[in-house]
Amino acid sequence: MIGNGYGNYGQAAIGCDLLDIGSRRAEERRCQDSAGSHAPPTLSFGEPGAFDLPNVPDPAQFCSNNFASASGNKDADQLVKFAKGTTTLAFKFNEGIIVSVDSRSTMGAYIASQTVKKIIEINPFLLGTMAGGAADCSFWERNLGMQCRMYELRNRKRITVAAASKLLANTMNSYRGYGLSMGTMVTGWDETGPQLYYVDDDGTRLKGTYFSVGSGSTYAYGVLDTY
Repeated sequence: MIGNGYGNYGQAAIGCDLLDIGSRRAEERRCQDSAGSHAPPTLSFGEPGAFDLPNVPDPAQFCSNNFASASGNKDADQLVKFAKGTTTLAFKFNEGIIVSVDSRSTMGAYIASQTVKKIIEINPFLLGTMAGGAADCSFWERNLGMQCRMYELRNRKRITVAAASKLLANTMNSYRGYGLSMGTMVTGWDETGPQLYYVDDDGTRLKGTYFSVGSGSTYAYGVLDTY
């Protein structure tokens, strides 16, 4: 399963219908709790089946005004300013692996594209993610696809996820110090089941159950570590 993450949401993408429902519920809760007083609303976080709402009188308007992801300095007056870097994550579960990425390509505050495909199909059973330099990630993961195909022709069997990630790590290790910028997750399915590896431009190779890569990974890990 592949999903698109945080990258391409703008002002127009914030729908008010669901948020207005939250505003009305917050208003009803405030009336019930305060019994007509002007006390600020009391929110119970983590209620099953409920969204956590901003502790403000009108959550819908607050989200519309302060959670827009804008380019340049258009978010200067927002209370929440979104970092515009890459966020990719993947995690294993009992049925397979879910990979989620954003789709925005940036250089500092400049947004080059909102529709970049940051999940690269290495072969029908392997996926790689893109974080760092777009050219480095794209080229070396296509190169990995070639190496995987050569392995299949030589050995007459499909390469494992572990072996594919090792090939990429060996390639990165041989080019260490050449200024490459790449942080990727190599994931897929083989005879041992779903597998997930992290590989970067230093030749580091790690096996795990979940990873997040990119400048937004610290926030993603903050969410992942709570489960």
